[in-house]
Amino acid sequence: MLSQLAGAATIVVAEHEAPAELFMPFWMFGVSIFAILLILMLITVSFTNLGNRHEAVEETIDPNKQHTNKHDHGQGRTASHR
Repeated sequence: MLSQLAGAATIVVAEHEAPAELFMPFWMFGVSIFAILLILMLITVSFTNLGNRHEAVEETIDPNKQHTNKHDHGQGRTASHR
């Protein structure tokens, strides 16, 4: 019975509501989203060269690190740690 009342109430409300007017033409939504994403892409591309500004610095081997990064492939270990 409740589902019948809910369905009837929905039909009554739907008959009296007019669709909301958009504040700009529908195709402008797509154009504006495309423009925003294009600007974000250009900003991203402008930062791609940041890694090439300086020469790469060799990583120093610190055997006293609590969490080793395992990038030194064992060169930083002493005989007692092997």
